[in-house]
Amino acid sequence: MAPHRVLVTGMSGLIGTALRRHLEARYALRALNRRPVAGVVCYQADLADLTAIQPAFDGVDVVVHLAAQTGNPPFEEVLRTNVVGTHNVFEAARRAGVKRLVYASSGATVSACERDEPYRALVEGRYADVKDGWTMLTHAMAVRPAGLYGASKVWGEALARHYADAHGLSAICLRIGRVHAEDRPLSVRDFSVWCSQRDIVRMIELAVAAPDSVRFDVFYVTSNNRWSYRDLAHARDVLGFEPRDTAEDYR
Repeated sequence: MAPHRVLVTGMSGLIGTALRRHLEARYALRALNRRPVAGVVCYQADLADLTAIQPAFDGVDVVVHLAAQTGNPPFEEVLRTNVVGTHNVFEAARRAGVKRLVYASSGATVSACERDEPYRALVEGRYADVKDGWTMLTHAMAVRPAGLYGASKVWGEALARHYADAHGLSAICLRIGRVHAEDRPLSVRDFSVWCSQRDIVRMIELAVAAPDSVRFDVFYVTSNNRWSYRDLAHARDVLGFEPRDTAEDYR
């Protein structure tokens, strides 16, 4: 696959802004956003309105779907943006003949595991309590979403699987770690789940340009953190992802 035209939803957000800086010299970018994005072709529409967003997808090779309600919003907001809106993005991509959709999933699809040991000890910084022989979480393990946000991201991954199977859309899901505007760990938990802006935009680019043979897959995306519980070997083996940053540099 040699994509040229890339549509980014939520380009004005933290990751979208970093991604634009990284990709705009190599791809013809356009945005689907609620507010204008200066210097790029921008379609302003509500993701919950399929008819309104459809023109943004015409002639696009790859969609990077970043737009979402994050944190702990009311269910109505999660439903409108993360459930209905994500369905509409996949459906608009299918109707337009888009080749690939890169879906910004989240570590929140599994982070309720942090209620239990050894994952709780890892995110609380109790490293001496972590015994040998514990299991890293891989993309093939069962999900355990934290909150409605995490559950909505599980829905998006299931939708990606459906569109890959039913419609032949290449759908790549990225379970992104904690990204900050300050671009550094800001809490004890971050030393397990942090992802630098440089590492996430590199992973998105790898997903955008992945071979046609990658029809559907799920990858964890964090920096190379010593105390991470999320496996990066799959991302390395399939896409060649090698994180360049590590939370330990900020101790």
